[in-house]
Amino acid sequence: MIAAHVTSRFAGLDGLRAIAVVLVVAYHLFPGSWIRGGFIGVDVFFVISGFLITALLLREQDAFARVDLAAFWRRRARRLLPALGLVVTVCATTAWVVGGDLLVRLGEQVRGAATFSYNWTSIAGGTGYFADATPELFRNVWSLAVEEQFYVLWPLVFPLFLLLPRSRWRAGAAVGLGALSAGWMTVLVATGTDVTRAYFGTDTHAFGILLGVALAFLLQRPLAAPPEWMLRPRVRAATGAAGAGAVGGIVLLTTVPAGQSAATFPGVLLAASILTAVAIVGSVWPRSALGPALDRQPLTWIGARSYGIYLWHWPLLVLVVAATGSTVAATPWPLGLGVLGLTLAVSEISYRVLEMPIRRRGFRATARGLGRRLTGTPVARLRAIVAVAVAAAMLGGTSAAIAAAPETTSGETAVQAGIDALHDAKPAPTPVVALSAASPAPSPTPVTGSEVSAIGDSVMLASAPALLERYPGIQIDAAVSRSTWAGPGILQALADSGQLRAYVVIGLGTNGPVDEGSLERMAQIAGPDRHIVLVNAFAPRDWIAGVNADLTAFAAAHPGTAVADWSGAIAGRTGLLAGDHIHPGEPGGRVYADAVAQAVADLEADRAMRAFRADRWAQVLLRLTLPAER
Repeated sequence: MIAAHVTSRFAGLDGLRAIAVVLVVAYHLFPGSWIRGGFIGVDVFFVISGFLITALLLREQDAFARVDLAAFWRRRARRLLPALGLVVTVCATTAWVVGGDLLVRLGEQVRGAATFSYNWTSIAGGTGYFADATPELFRNVWSLAVEEQFYVLWPLVFPLFLLLPRSRWRAGAAVGLGALSAGWMTVLVATGTDVTRAYFGTDTHAFGILLGVALAFLLQRPLAAPPEWMLRPRVRAATGAAGAGAVGGIVLLTTVPAGQSAATFPGVLLAASILTAVAIVGSVWPRSALGPALDRQPLTWIGARSYGIYLWHWPLLVLVVAATGSTVAATPWPLGLGVLGLTLAVSEISYRVLEMPIRRRGFRATARGLGRRLTGTPVARLRAIVAVAVAAAMLGGTSAAIAAAPETTSGETAVQAGIDALHDAKPAPTPVVALSAASPAPSPTPVTGSEVSAIGDSVMLASAPALLERYPGIQIDAAVSRSTWAGPGILQALADSGQLRAYVVIGLGTNGPVDEGSLERMAQIAGPDRHIVLVNAFAPRDWIAGVNADLTAFAAAHPGTAVADWSGAIAGRTGLLAGDHIHPGEPGGRVYADAVAQAVADLEADRAMRAFRADRWAQVLLRLTLPAER
């Protein structure tokens, strides 16, 4: 009897699942597409999960006056664990073969996936969902952790909601809790807390699930015994149109790029959740036309395999990108299509060979069947032995990958090397040459480190050893995650203390678009007697082209300013960068220092030429005035 309730389904929800997973996959595999906010597909899943699980519990409660918690959790385990275990072991073993930054924190990732606590372990570890420089192999499992935590806790809390006598009161309680969750996310984001904490937190991201819970409470009775008004053609047409419009609204919402403010977290997420609730109503409404419309191929095929597709697509992308030397943030379309095809293939194999057999028969029956094959016909025995051997190899490979995991990424190692170099560097001598160069030389003179102040981000920090080697005594103030907004304050402090030198190197373009006002302010602080070198940027970020164009235009409009072409110098030598394709190692740092040195030399040559011309004009004027004086 319970099985009948478990397998009963709602029209259209497979189609909604398909739309959700397509949005998420497209967002990850095709970063240059118009789906710039496809991550809201996760919120679509959350609302569907809250609705389905609560509807299942309500049906079981109505049929048997109780909920069999052991049976409920056993069904969840059959549904979730087989595919998850396969993805983790296969991809971890593959990462062991590929090596490199893929292995960093792998043990922690596997533990987080196995215990369904990945979201909280990521928060504790300071990793970020939107940090794509060195993406974690199993980062997408965070949402599965949130859902599984709901699956564990909600059946225990569910009886408390049943104490409320009316369905609308129960729904109101769920909506109230959801509002608190969304409000808490708003507070965290508005007060400057890391967006990942707000996005990953079960407490801050439960509003979609709770909205689905409220919807199940409201629709329980009407769907079981629809009143006459629900079946009226106009009502059915209106709900269907509203649901279809909501589906379109979800897709349209994905064109909105993610911000780092409450407008996105929770604004856009909450809007997606509400639209999903409307879409569910339009789909499951009695005699709805929308539900059957969504229950068409290929949507039902994708929807039935949406869990596997979601699990496989991200780690496969990370593996392929690492193996080909590309980056997740700049995945080429052909590569994305290849990962998509691979994802669909392995998801289908997993669905048919592993997931569905265990869902139908359970873990014990499946294990007994494997045991019978080991003692059966030669063909059956061979298949069973191969299956056991493959499983053992995957488990062994996962263990080896965890054991071989380095402590830090190559990018972090490069940055730390820069920090150590600055720490060990001797204090720079105070420059004694006047900035105006009172006796201009008719030819360029070598620029020493005592004449150079450099401020920058983590790329400059990673290049610090090479800069110190090229310019002994150079003054470097570089830090991680710094942008142009920080530049004026740093320069002003150096100028006020009399430490700002004749050549000012600024490398602040990696972490976001440049602010023209900040550039102007830095130029004013430097004044007309100093020279400015703007280091352009190289990183797999969509704003880099704009940053470099803005820096070039600014330099062209400001005499005494030049661009150090780090981007052009490293573009054909990306093998000298760390695994994040951003931070240079020791050889790459020399390329950075060379680019800076070339720009400094060009500025010095320009200064010398202008000084030489000024000296020549002075001599000409002197000769013209001498006869008149006689």
